[in-house]
Amino acid sequence: MTQRVAKNALYLTIASVGQKIIAFVYFLFLARVMQPDLTGQYFLALSITTIFSVIAEFGITSVTIREIAKEPTQARSLISHALALKLPLMLLAILGAVLTGRLLGYESDVQFLIGMACVVLLIDALQVFFYGVLRGFQALKYEAVGIFFGMGTTALVGGLVLFLAPSLPLLIVALMAGSLVNLLVASSRVAERLGWVTLIPRWSSQDARLILNMAFPFALAAIFVKVYSYVDSIFISKILDTTAVGLYAIAYKFTYAFQFLPLAFVAALYPGMSAVAGKDETALERILLKSLWYMAILSAPIVFGLYAVAPEAISLAGEGYEQATVVLQTLIFVLIPIFLDFPIGALLNACGKQTIKTAIMGGTMVMNIVLNAILIPYIGILGAAYAALASFIFMFVAGLAFVRTVIPSFSFVHLLKTILPIYLIGGIMLVVVVLLKPITGWIPVVLIGGGVYLCGLLLTGSLTFADLRYAKRV
Repeated sequence: MTQRVAKNALYLTIASVGQKIIAFVYFLFLARVMQPDLTGQYFLALSITTIFSVIAEFGITSVTIREIAKEPTQARSLISHALALKLPLMLLAILGAVLTGRLLGYESDVQFLIGMACVVLLIDALQVFFYGVLRGFQALKYEAVGIFFGMGTTALVGGLVLFLAPSLPLLIVALMAGSLVNLLVASSRVAERLGWVTLIPRWSSQDARLILNMAFPFALAAIFVKVYSYVDSIFISKILDTTAVGLYAIAYKFTYAFQFLPLAFVAALYPGMSAVAGKDETALERILLKSLWYMAILSAPIVFGLYAVAPEAISLAGEGYEQATVVLQTLIFVLIPIFLDFPIGALLNACGKQTIKTAIMGGTMVMNIVLNAILIPYIGILGAAYAALASFIFMFVAGLAFVRTVIPSFSFVHLLKTILPIYLIGGIMLVVVVLLKPITGWIPVVLIGGGVYLCGLLLTGSLTFADLRYAKRV
């Protein structure tokens, strides 16, 4: 089971690396051409529709993944009834996004962008669901292909727009094109496995109520996630302006560009955990500990490395974004609690403890909103970074406190002995990079820092040659 989780994670990780590289270069190009104010309008419109996308989703995909992983034979009926339920939810999400733009009094240009982005919301709601079906069957290689070519399509179309006729509406069209590629890949793979008739919605009041009851905790959790992930942009736009949103967007993109790593891993981890939950506590604990180790190994070099080269990284977006440097150096530390929380959240959800996870998400959302409202008026966009950091630390610690309700034998001391040396090595790498950067330049020092980090892991035993051989086999 552990090897299958690792293989599935590898499929998505490799594809996501390619996707994020393309997306990252594309967004930097967009920011250079459009400048902070227009970049802020673009990011704001997408933030609002992203918040409301959770209504279109409403936790249905999470339920679908879990139920298919447990009972694959029920997949056809579940998919048809879930699709019928999603259709009115998607319309409700679009209505909510459009009305929010009007009620918040945004300019007509921003409202028009929100309306166009709702088409992306619609397509994404369907493609995410179909990929969820494939995740339930633990067939993640198709999603890996789709997300790579989908992002490639967006970058190609968007790049042509930026070269030939820079326009925010046309950039939204580029997003539509990429989402459509994903939808075609996902739906065709599901149809090939289960038949096209499976994609025909079938309404049943009884099944709709059953799915909604199971999905409600997932939906609440997702609502909380979307709100605390994107509400800062709305606060900044109303308290400051869209130029400030553009500055914050650069730091935000640099930080959350790396969130695909835990997302890819948990996409593979969740069905595996669901399959052993309640059956094999030892296997469940082994998967969780290995996952937390993996998250620490990945997050440490990203956090400390990007902190060290933040000025140079921000300069890639062009002139006018210098104020985003200190925001990035603060915001980047949210990746530590975020990465570590992903396996814990997957564990609680897979074991039927989604209500606990939902309550934690709700507390995180409330804390984030309150801190944004307090800090942004006094210290500007840096306040949003502090609010995010405090909120995500709370989320991780609160989730960790409930692990023993699922795995009574879980050792917090063993966890600390596993991850603390990794972050200590990351800190050492940071010092080395800062000291050598004026001498070597920032690009060579990144490679040097990576070497220091790898050697430190091997010397302390945090990473062994057996781990490297296992990775090679996978």
